[in-house]
Amino acid sequence: MARKTSSPDSKRISRERIAILFSRARECFPNDPALSDRYVALARKISMKQRVRIEPRFRRQFCHHCKRFLVPGVNMRVRIGHGKVVITCLSCRQKMRFPVKRNT
Repeated sequence: MARKTSSPDSKRISRERIAILFSRARECFPNDPALSDRYVALARKISMKQRVRIEPRFRRQFCHHCKRFLVPGVNMRVRIGHGKVVITCLSCRQKMRFPVKRNT
């Protein structure tokens, strides 16, 4: 039996909630990093349940391996080279690579 698809309104609401959770994670990170990790986990759960992609600007804000909220200079390192942005999570030491788009 095919799964019933979500309505466009529920997808829109889930995108808004994901944006709110990431903004809250950014606000509370200096005081409570564990709470920001929880906000990221909730945003991921919402996106998986509603089958909504997390926007690229939010996708780069958490580690894809340990699922922690990342802040440059605090728990992540950013390097640029060979046409890629390399983000290293300082919690789990895993690297994520994102291509750089060149202006032509």
